[in-house]
Amino acid sequence: MPLHDWRDDRGSNSLHIVWQTQLLDWIQPRLPPGYRAYLGSVPALTIDTTNGRPDLGVRNWPSEPGSPTGSVTTPGPDAEAVAVFELDPQTAIQIDLHGQLIAAVEIVSPRNKDRTEARQRYLGRYLGYVRQGVHLLLVDVLPRPADFSFADAIAANLRFEQPPTPVPFAVSYRVGEPVPEGTLLAVWRRPMLVGHPLPEIQLALNPEQTVPINLERTYAEAARRVYMT
Repeated sequence: MPLHDWRDDRGSNSLHIVWQTQLLDWIQPRLPPGYRAYLGSVPALTIDTTNGRPDLGVRNWPSEPGSPTGSVTTPGPDAEAVAVFELDPQTAIQIDLHGQLIAAVEIVSPRNKDRTEARQRYLGRYLGYVRQGVHLLLVDVLPRPADFSFADAIAANLRFEQPPTPVPFAVSYRVGEPVPEGTLLAVWRRPMLVGHPLPEIQLALNPEQTVPINLERTYAEAARRVYMT
């Protein structure tokens, strides 16, 4: 399945959802024992999560004396109005080991970079993975805006020298141990071409182990399922 020309990004949201599921199905059976992959909310560490489920306990509290129904009057808020932000519904493929986030796979969607503030927000999120020691595979097949690349922005922020990486691309970051000059960072860069098959790329789990990700097969199956073939 050759890569589509996504300068017209209509239909990309449907592909994004299904492709994510196909990647999850590809990764799960290839993980070593102890590792788990799941679709999780982003950012993953806003609550302690284990295998995609919040680490929370639920308890039924007894009624207060003199309150037969158990109802409690709660003071109202000081103010309630509309704030100018939207809850982020986007999920990412997350891989953990014994409850600790190890790696993530993110597919860029149009909303991730359609405005300057969106680009800054999602750049901060992708950098957050790497700076917290989480290995990251980032895939972007959407060429607009033409003068922006998350891969180049990440490299510039981390002061990591690499050739320009225009969209479309897949980049994978393996975060290593600290060294006197900073942190060891290994990068797999896979430029893509419209009309050509997608490449294979590695997703790091630790300094010694990776999972080969077949972008071509998962993309082709996602495209088939959303009737793009």
